[in-house]
Amino acid sequence: MRTHFDPAELPPRDFYRLLTSVVVPRPIAWVSSTSVAGVHNLAPHSFFTVASVTPPIIQFTSVGEKDTLRNIQATGDFVVNFSPVGLFEEINATATAFDSDVSEFDRAGLTREPSLTVSSPRVQESPSVLECRLHDTIPMGNCTLVFGLVTHAAVNTRVLDGDHPRIDLLDPLSRLGLDEWGTMGEIKQIRRIRTADWPRDFRSRPHTPS
Repeated sequence: MRTHFDPAELPPRDFYRLLTSVVVPRPIAWVSSTSVAGVHNLAPHSFFTVASVTPPIIQFTSVGEKDTLRNIQATGDFVVNFSPVGLFEEINATATAFDSDVSEFDRAGLTREPSLTVSSPRVQESPSVLECRLHDTIPMGNCTLVFGLVTHAAVNTRVLDGDHPRIDLLDPLSRLGLDEWGTMGEIKQIRRIRTADWPRDFRSRPHTPS
């Protein structure tokens, strides 16, 4: 048995809460940007993904028009800082709706680190950063999709195994529903099945019903 929800019959905020409770876990783009006046903004955005491999483009969604979006549209660049569990309280603090002349770096006690290819600063405490130039923005309902061309990536050597970032050392934080946040939990590994190796009995194997 299922309970049914019609977005046309629910208040938008209620359906938004449903969506963010079932589209989980969501990685967090901790976006640093700079205003025309030179104020360094920092805010988490949990609608975040890779949009293109070649060229490397990432995408996050601004729900409404916030300082992050205005800054990026005005200056043309930003940085996506990795969101680790160890910075849980700082990441949450930077979601506070401060006035545009207030820097979340200062309020949260975070350190600015110069970027190599863009004007916006990195978060020094973050283990991985993606410097981005604005590629495009697309209005979508009451949101704006922001696409950034990755111009440089920098990863703290302590979280690397050779050239590969170790997920256990990155220790990512994610957003869930309501005021809930997620941590990594158990890591599972499984190889993708090649067509030639597809087992004939796959559909007859036992599974857990939904």
